[in-house]
Amino acid sequence: MNNAIYYTIIPKDLAAHLYTVTVTVNQPDEIGQCFSLPAWIPGSYMIREFAKNIVQISAESDGKKVGLSKLDKHTWIADECIGPLTVSYEVYAWDLSVRTAHLDQTHGFFNGTSVFLRVQDREESVHIVDIQKPQGEDHEKWRVATAMRQLDAKRYGFGTYIASNYDELIDHPVELGTFALATFKAHGVQHDVVFTGKVPNFDLPRLTADLKKICETQIAFFEPKSKRAPVDRYVFMTMVVGDGYGGLEHRASTALICSRADLPVKGQQEMSDGYRTFLGLCSHEYFHTWNVKRIKPAAFVPYDLATENYTPLLWLFEGFTSYYDDLMLVRSGVIDESAYLKLVAKTVNSVLRGSGRHKQSVAESSFDAWSKYYRQDESATNSIVSYYTKGSLVGLALDLTIRAETKGKKSLDDVMLALWQQYGRDFYQGGSEGRGVTENEVDDLFDSVTGLKLKRVLDRWVRGTDDLPLSKLLTPFGIAFADERKNGKPGLGWRTVRDGNDCKVANVYESGTAHKAGVSAGDVLVAIDGLRVTGTNLDGVLGRYRVGDAIALHVFRRDELLNLKAKVQVSDAPNVTLTAEAKPTAAVRLRDAWLK
Repeated sequence: MNNAIYYTIIPKDLAAHLYTVTVTVNQPDEIGQCFSLPAWIPGSYMIREFAKNIVQISAESDGKKVGLSKLDKHTWIADECIGPLTVSYEVYAWDLSVRTAHLDQTHGFFNGTSVFLRVQDREESVHIVDIQKPQGEDHEKWRVATAMRQLDAKRYGFGTYIASNYDELIDHPVELGTFALATFKAHGVQHDVVFTGKVPNFDLPRLTADLKKICETQIAFFEPKSKRAPVDRYVFMTMVVGDGYGGLEHRASTALICSRADLPVKGQQEMSDGYRTFLGLCSHEYFHTWNVKRIKPAAFVPYDLATENYTPLLWLFEGFTSYYDDLMLVRSGVIDESAYLKLVAKTVNSVLRGSGRHKQSVAESSFDAWSKYYRQDESATNSIVSYYTKGSLVGLALDLTIRAETKGKKSLDDVMLALWQQYGRDFYQGGSEGRGVTENEVDDLFDSVTGLKLKRVLDRWVRGTDDLPLSKLLTPFGIAFADERKNGKPGLGWRTVRDGNDCKVANVYESGTAHKAGVSAGDVLVAIDGLRVTGTNLDGVLGRYRVGDAIALHVFRRDELLNLKAKVQVSDAPNVTLTAEAKPTAAVRLRDAWLK
């Protein structure tokens, strides 16, 4: 394959966290071959400048040095040369996240966007990568976990892997190390479950059994007749840490990070909140296999990895995925109806907490993800809305609306299936990418699939800032909606965090008591009425006051002490609860069709 692009990647210096990478082009551009590294990774909408981690770089041809000039922050051009051109470089990898690359004596992990230079104008060539084992006896038992196809490597082994183009190459993250491994089949397709990190008494069989149910439910959701998954093999790879949470989707795998306490323990049959949250994360990233990795917004086809790719549709691709992730838990039987309604109520409370929902629509939030959502500051709750959380409630509201108005004949499920059939199912077929969906096409699809006129609703809920009438929408399903915030405990309209032994103000909610008193995010609360406040005793101190009591707040702002006056109020944090009722029969029937 003379036209192929060849890479090697070696975990070279584990203590220094350095990968050595080479890329060879057998037929470089005669007037100078350009190379570049992506500035962002799909699924995480923020410019991250991965090229900043390239420590040193050089080029050679036929054993002779070739000049290499930098054109911009992530692009290089090699001087003219006739023979094969090889660029060698070192990548610093010390970001323990799902987005970039990490390397130390315990394991290695990388996304292709962090380590593989793109050979410009050769993106559609076959890309071949040799993943080499680190030297030393301590690493003899290391293995490789990736969904990338093997060329001459054994499953889980070091060796040569192949991708049909650059986009596929960077869409297969790689984990290296002595990870725990389990496998299961979901509708005939192998799924690998990989865990890196120490987890005492880890009930891995329970986890794989639960994941199997979730995966099979999602496969059958998109392909109810054939139950055919869109992948030949899927890999869940998880880094286990003391405290962490996150995930990033890929076309046939996902990279996850979770807290050790969130994983199930042998002998404990009850489902903890942490384990339920982790299953929801797995469900979310797996749903992306269809929704965003194959059904895509038009702005992402193809990705331009050198700059921002703006779309107003993340409320659909992230928000609807957030709606279905928990819904798939209850439909698969992993959680029950009561647990699901608690998860929905938690999302409702999260959205109602911030006044930013009245200032920014989820369409605007989607478009501004690059500058606002992924760059949040202490005022974010008062200025922006999450296209994840409110987007999921938009999905819920639309689903309930469609089901109720069509008397159960249609639902949001039908819209998702139409999106899959028209834009996603054949996206990677025939050796080239399909096309993405536009905002206008989404609007039209809702109407054509459901037979309803939903544009006005979409204008209010998606492109407007109206609160969603969830109480009204849930009534036909026999679900009682109650907000019991008036029964809340005393509060001051802020969110505080422990900072060492200090009590630090993280957020001040607009129009709350703390806001009116002049408290600012970043202030350190040191005393109330002359009594010391620490990082652990604030609730106890406030608990001695009644609503309406006047108090003196003593806070440090930087190194200056401020004395502020405030009145204790009932906490205005939303306290929504959702309760399923046994009657009437028609409501139960609608609810069962939705949740089962």
